[in-house]
Amino acid sequence: MMEAVPTPVAGDVLLLVGNPNVGKSALFSRLTGKYVIVSNYPGTTVDVTRGRFRYGGSETEVIDTPGIYSLHPQSEDEIVTRDLLLQNPQGVVVLVLDAKNLERGLLLAQQLGELRIRFCVALNMMDEARGLRFNIDASALAEALGVPVVPTVATTGKGLRELAEAVAEPGRGRFVCEMPPELAVSIGEIGRELVPAVPPHLADFLAQGVLVEPHSLPAALRVEIGPERIARIGKAVTRARRGYDVPWAGSISQLRRDAVNRLLDGMAYAPGRRPGGFAARMGRLATHPVWGLGIMGCVLWLVYLFVGVLGAGTLVDLIETRLFEGIINPAVTAFADRFVPIAGVRDFLVGDYGVVTMALTYSLAIILPVVGTFFIAFGILEDSGYMPRLAVMANRFFRRLGLHGKAILPMILGLGCDTMATLTTRILDTRKERVLVTLLLALGVPCSAQLAVIFGMLGSVSFFGLLIWLGVVTAVMLTVGTIAARILPGQASDFILELPPMRVPGIKNILIKTGARLEWYLKEAVPLFVLGTVLLFALDRMGALAVMRDVASPLVHNFLGLPDRATEAFMVGFLRRDYGAAGLLDLQRQGLMDGRQVVVSLVIITLFVPCVANFFVMIKERGWRTAMVMVAFIAVTAVAVGGFLNFGLRLLGVSL
Repeated sequence: MMEAVPTPVAGDVLLLVGNPNVGKSALFSRLTGKYVIVSNYPGTTVDVTRGRFRYGGSETEVIDTPGIYSLHPQSEDEIVTRDLLLQNPQGVVVLVLDAKNLERGLLLAQQLGELRIRFCVALNMMDEARGLRFNIDASALAEALGVPVVPTVATTGKGLRELAEAVAEPGRGRFVCEMPPELAVSIGEIGRELVPAVPPHLADFLAQGVLVEPHSLPAALRVEIGPERIARIGKAVTRARRGYDVPWAGSISQLRRDAVNRLLDGMAYAPGRRPGGFAARMGRLATHPVWGLGIMGCVLWLVYLFVGVLGAGTLVDLIETRLFEGIINPAVTAFADRFVPIAGVRDFLVGDYGVVTMALTYSLAIILPVVGTFFIAFGILEDSGYMPRLAVMANRFFRRLGLHGKAILPMILGLGCDTMATLTTRILDTRKERVLVTLLLALGVPCSAQLAVIFGMLGSVSFFGLLIWLGVVTAVMLTVGTIAARILPGQASDFILELPPMRVPGIKNILIKTGARLEWYLKEAVPLFVLGTVLLFALDRMGALAVMRDVASPLVHNFLGLPDRATEAFMVGFLRRDYGAAGLLDLQRQGLMDGRQVVVSLVIITLFVPCVANFFVMIKERGWRTAMVMVAFIAVTAVAVGGFLNFGLRLLGVSL
C-alpha cells in the first residue's frame, strides 16, 4: 500500500480540517491550550501546527491543517492536507465549518465521506450566524451528513465539551456526490490503474483528482505504480477531456455545489433580515469610501499611542532604566569583575558588545515591551474582524501599483514577519505579482519587531517627523511599485475577500495569540540578538569593525548626517532588521541623535536591505539573480533617499 507522506504519525491523530478563516486555529488553541509545535511539512514551506489534546483521561495528538477549499489539490496547502489525511486513515477528522457559509464547507464534507474517513463537524461561529439570522438545524444537518454536528464558538470555548464527546463517536459520512455515467466511466478507467496500490474507494477519489489536476497524484504513489501506469493514466485523461469545452475541474466542482445546494434547500438554510446593532454598523462604516478612511486613521493612531507611547516609552523606561540599568547590569558587571579573571571573557559578557549588557538588554528590556504591546494590538485587530476591512481599504491604494488584489494579504502579513509574508506570495497568480510584492515587502514593509522599535523612536520626535517618515517611505514604495508594474509584464486580477462580522475581541483569545507570538520571539528572535552581538564582539576584537566604520564614515557622517556608530546598526541590520533598529534606538536614548537624524535613520532602516532570513527566502522563491538584483537596488535606494532627505531637511532648516 502507498505511503502518502515521508514520516508517518504514530497513534491515533485528530486532524482539524476546513476552509481558510473558519476558526480552526482558535479551536486548536482551545483544545491544546497553546501553540505547541509549528514546523514546515516535509518537502514544503507549508506550516503545520501540532499539539496535544487531553480529555477523559486520554491524550491525542492534534494537527491543525492548512486552510483549503478542496481535497483534489491545486495548491501546496491542499496537497499537504490531502496527504495528511491519506497518511492517517485511522485518525479522526474535525471538519470545522463556518456556520455563515455552509455551501463552501460542505464541499469538504462530501470529499471526506468519499474517502471513508471518520469525522465529525464543528459548526463554528454560531454566534455570528445567529446575529445574521441564519436558520440552522444542527440535528437535521447531522442526519443528512451521517456524522455528529456540534455548534461551537471557538473564541469563547462554547460547545467544546460536546465536541470532545463527538470526537469519541465519529461517523464515516453518507453525503457523497454521485457522478454522471460518462464521468464515472473515465473515473473507473483511471482508478483501475491505481487499485494495485490503493483500495478501490480511494482509487476512485484520486482518479477524480487526476481529472481536476493531472499532476495531483502523491509522489510516493507515482513511484509505486510506475511510469507505464502513469502513461496509461495520462492517455485516459486525454480521452476523457476530448470533446468537452468545459474544464473537468469546473464540471466536478459544479456537480458538488449542486448537491450541496439541494441539501441546504431541504433544510431552509438562509439568513433572515440584515442585522443591526453597533458592531454591524461599524462593520459597514469601516469599508465606506469616506468614513472608512477616517476609521482607519483613528485605528492606526490608537495603535501608535498604545505601542509607541505606552510600550516604547513607559514600559521600556521602566524595564530598561530601572530594572536592567539600575539592578541587573550592575550586579552582573560586579560579579564578572570579581569572579571572571580573563578580560576577554569578561568583555564578552558585560563589555560594550557584551551578551548581557547588549544582547539581553536590547532584546528583553528595549524590544520585548514594544513587541509585546504590538502583538496585543495586532491580536485585537484580528479578533475584532477589522483586519480584513483594513485590507479592503488598503486595496484602493495598492491597485494603483498594478497588483493583484490578494497582494494586500502578504503585505499585511509582512507587518508580522517579512520572511513569512514572502512565502505567502505563492497565492498570487502571476510571476509579475509575486516579484513585485516580494520587492515591496523587502523594500518598505517593516516587520512587527522593527515596526515596534520605529514607533518607539518616533515617540520622541514631533508629529511632523512622523508624517515625514511615513510620507517618504510611502512615496518611495509608490514610485518603485508604479515603475516596476510598468516594467514587468502581466496583469492583475480581481480582488475577492470575505468580510467576517465585527465583534468585541475575546480577551482570552488575544492573550493566547499574544503568548504564542511572544514565545516565537523568545525562541527565534532573541538568539539572533545574541548571535548579532557575538558577531559585533568578534569584529571589534579583530579590528574589522573599526575599519568598516572608517570606510563607511564619510558616507554615514557626511552624506547621511548620522553618527559614526550608526554604521554598526546598519551592518547588523542585515542580520536582523529589528536588531539594526534597536541599535539606532540605543543611540537615540543616549542622546547621540537629534530629531532630524532620528527621522533620517528611520527612513534608511525602513528601506534598508531585508534581514538575512528574508534574503535566503527571496533566493529560494525568486532565484539568486532576482534576489541579488533586488537587494542591490534596495541598498542603493535606501542610502540615496536618506542622503537626499538629510540635505533637504538641513537646507530647509527643519527642526524635528
